[in-house]
Amino acid sequence: MYQKNDYIAVFDSGVGGISVLRQLTKLLPNERFLYYGDSANAPYGSRSTEAVRKLTLEAADKILCKPVKALVVACNTATAAAIEDLRQAHPDLIVIGIEPALKLAADRFPGKGIGVMATDVTLREEKFDALLHRTAHDQPIYKIPAPGLVQLIEAGKADSSETEQLLSQILTPYKNKIDVLVLGCTHFPFVRAAIRRVLGDAVVLLDGGEGTARETKRRLALAGLLSDGAGEITWQNSSSDPANAMLCKQLFAQGE
Repeated sequence: MYQKNDYIAVFDSGVGGISVLRQLTKLLPNERFLYYGDSANAPYGSRSTEAVRKLTLEAADKILCKPVKALVVACNTATAAAIEDLRQAHPDLIVIGIEPALKLAADRFPGKGIGVMATDVTLREEKFDALLHRTAHDQPIYKIPAPGLVQLIEAGKADSSETEQLLSQILTPYKNKIDVLVLGCTHFPFVRAAIRRVLGDAVVLLDGGEGTARETKRRLALAGLLSDGAGEITWQNSSSDPANAMLCKQLFAQGE
């Protein structure tokens, strides 16, 4: 039986899910959060689907040794590869995934050019193709893979010239084609400033973090599991590197 003061676990392949954790703590300030990053195995986005599925299920087993009332998979790649497996393995647990905010982009900006920047796994999975089929409103939608970007963010280089140079290589070919850029990886909100410098202020940037937080609150309310206690965050990571712990706290404190 789940309790109101059990943890909401937030899982990511590394530090990217902290962008979702920030939205969750804003919306649910009275909750106890357990953040688990699998930085020792990051990035997931360049791995095979089966490898991502295995890593995700193994991480969930570690997380669920704690009293957890909901598991938020704050990783687009892990959601695409393993969300249904997680739900089947833990049928009584609230399991919430994240997907690129493509529907939001298409609904808000019909007829406009939309880019979806994400990892290779996210873009090649059937789950993304199904999302594309459901939401495309006769408008140009571009899949934009971003190899190497997650690694730079995991290395604490979100604000570096190296990151901006890579973003320029990735995004410049789409500069005159897109009006909206969907950030289809939870790491990418941490490089919003660099994206702005490449694309300018006219392009709208969207991500799925806020919607995931709202869905988490909705599901907990339906289950009668919203907490009215004192909020807290417990940090866990598969990497023992002390620099990683410092990076997690820096990113959590970072404003947009």
